[in-house]
Amino acid sequence: MILRDHTSRLLGLLVVFTVTALAQSGKAPSVTMAPVALVTAPRATQTMVDLNFRVARGFHVNSNTPKSEFLIPTALKMDLPTDIILGKIDYPAGKDLSFPFSPDDALNVYTGDFTIAVAVHPLHAVVPGKYIMHGVLRYQACDNAQCFPPKTVPVSFEIKVVKEAPGPRHNPAQSPHVH
Repeated sequence: MILRDHTSRLLGLLVVFTVTALAQSGKAPSVTMAPVALVTAPRATQTMVDLNFRVARGFHVNSNTPKSEFLIPTALKMDLPTDIILGKIDYPAGKDLSFPFSPDDALNVYTGDFTIAVAVHPLHAVVPGKYIMHGVLRYQACDNAQCFPPKTVPVSFEIKVVKEAPGPRHNPAQSPHVH
């Protein structure tokens, strides 16, 4: 019982010191998303939307195509409203960088600002109006000494679905009937 009580206190102190150390370092690994202006998307047409992200200074995240199967790729998952289809997700190329923990192996990473382009395609049946697109960006941030547990950042943007442009007008030939 005394050992258990002592272990609980030590564990509690360890948690407090860890949280305090992280708070004092001021270096929380994070990725943030810039706000996206309202996007107008005609029905029955694919529209590209640029999502801009920023990796905190002093950190990097693995690209969408890391060089090792053991590395966690940065990945965007979207949950779109009914009748709005997600098209291609276009990830940027990462940069090959070497780090002190593995100087002989270059890692393919994102640092600073990067943009992921997504295609949204409202079907013809979608009622014109504003719709909010939701998703998450999953990433694993690392600094020059260590990697941190994977995290997610919420992704949200609004599209305004409008009627598609009218097609070309055909002028039918004159009716052979006399009017």
